[in-house]
Amino acid sequence: MKTKRVVIKLGGSSLQDATTLRKVIETIRGYRKYDYSVILVHGGGPSINAELTKRGITWNFINGQRQTTEEMISVIEEVLVDRINRQLVEDLNQSRIPAVGFSGAESETLFCEQSNAELGLVGRITNVNTVWIERLLAATGSVVPVIAPIGIGQNKEKYNINADWAASKLASALKAEKLIFLTDQQGILGTNGELITCASHSELGELVESKVVSGGMYTKVLTAIEALSAGVPQVRVMSGKESENGLWSDYIGTLTYA
Repeated sequence: MKTKRVVIKLGGSSLQDATTLRKVIETIRGYRKYDYSVILVHGGGPSINAELTKRGITWNFINGQRQTTEEMISVIEEVLVDRINRQLVEDLNQSRIPAVGFSGAESETLFCEQSNAELGLVGRITNVNTVWIERLLAATGSVVPVIAPIGIGQNKEKYNINADWAASKLASALKAEKLIFLTDQQGILGTNGELITCASHSELGELVESKVVSGGMYTKVLTAIEALSAGVPQVRVMSGKESENGLWSDYIGTLTYA
């Protein structure tokens, strides 16, 4: 059983680039080599957008989160679980990295309530059930859990969960040493578009208050603050293309700390 834990959140844009995906797989291999158990959480925004468009379903984002209707949730689950999750598991297994995929709705891994009425079926995670994940991490060879951000509510209703929030809550519940967000940007950018290489918990708060960050990065910064507050020692935001280099250097992307 590996002794340290890292939660990696893989953005949907990285999933669409075969070269980036190969680098991410090698990053996972590298962490496992250095005695880390790896938990992978994935998004799938571009693929969801494409499928909704194909079906003539319109959507809207509020502060980086997708308003989700009953019509949309089944499409989102199909894309995230049946397509993306299954393909990621296959890619890892073919690379001789043992992996098991599932959604946060299974075994009530990510238990939710409605985030707010305006967002519809977007879930706010109220409890993380780590039993199934712990079993996988304790298995011979330390299987990589690959988790799709779908949650479940009190009446067995399914919820769309922002993958950044899912990764943050999982990192806290699993007492991970690191939480890494792999995105299509270099990292967190400052007022003039410059890369912020290092930021403390309080400095992240200032970025939010001053509205320097917006859209998807706004959500990432909020979730980084949440994870640091919950005891995760280190949160990093970096490009998926540079993820392998991030194994060896703290100067890739943005490093944040409590």
